[in-house]
Amino acid sequence: MTRKQTIAVSIILVNYNGSEILPDCLNSIKKFIDIPAYEIIVVDNASSDGSLELIVETFPEVSLIRQATNRGFGAGNNAGAKVANGEFLLLLNTDTIVISNILPHLIELMQADAQVGIIGPKLLNPDGTLQISVSPALGIKGEYQARRLHRDYQNISQQNLIEQKFQEIQEVDIVVGAACFMRSSLFHKLGGFDENFFMYFEESDLCQRAQYQGYKIIYTPHVSLIHLKGYSIQKAANRMAIEYRRSQIYYYQKHRPLWENILLRIYLFYKFFGEFITTTNPNSLKIIILLFTVKKYPIQTPMSN
Repeated sequence: MTRKQTIAVSIILVNYNGSEILPDCLNSIKKFIDIPAYEIIVVDNASSDGSLELIVETFPEVSLIRQATNRGFGAGNNAGAKVANGEFLLLLNTDTIVISNILPHLIELMQADAQVGIIGPKLLNPDGTLQISVSPALGIKGEYQARRLHRDYQNISQQNLIEQKFQEIQEVDIVVGAACFMRSSLFHKLGGFDENFFMYFEESDLCQRAQYQGYKIIYTPHVSLIHLKGYSIQKAANRMAIEYRRSQIYYYQKHRPLWENILLRIYLFYKFFGEFITTTNPNSLKIIILLFTVKKYPIQTPMSN
């Protein structure tokens, strides 16, 4: 890799206390990614587990950005994109493992159709089984459809049928952010991720805004990665449960009609009020409070590069 060459792809990873999994991810990139020019950028969100020292000592070729505080997944990727030189961006979670040279296929798909803005590769569980990584457009109906798809996939009798649906390249509404390939120009045109999302729904918001601009979101099963799923989230499960609902409410405010916003809040109120009465779980109370405190945020402006 060299900065003197034209960089084709900037691979961006946002790390937060991922010292146990980050080496496997970076080593897999070094082992399998083989194109003339690419760069790896790791944005560290104020880790305290030795991640920074690990990167500096073991992976000196990586461009390291140190964040003073943990501002979330979207803000971390935005920080990486601001210094990225690639024509394309590959946004990877640190809990992914590359198992083949995925970039030539992704670049080819992108170059074949100027309207393709974002591509999601196939994601696999550690045992090699399919991990559902697409979703219909989120809303009352879309969330119901997504939940039903995930629930049905737990039924062994339906797994083969569902897997058949993901055997071909297809246009989708949303691809998950664990592995997301997109045009750098589009990322900047959209203003990057909306940093009002700390975690959850930020990739749904990005895909939605790309579609507003007339771009396609594509899923391809012809290249795949392993996704360990939820490593950082498991370390702060209670906080993330609250953050999920905060992001959900904000997403509905931003993209869904008023009646869906009202219906969502009614559903969440009864769901978590009931839980609080029966369990006195303080997290349930915090989510109820969210229903009355989540506010509208200013519309973001395009990023400067």
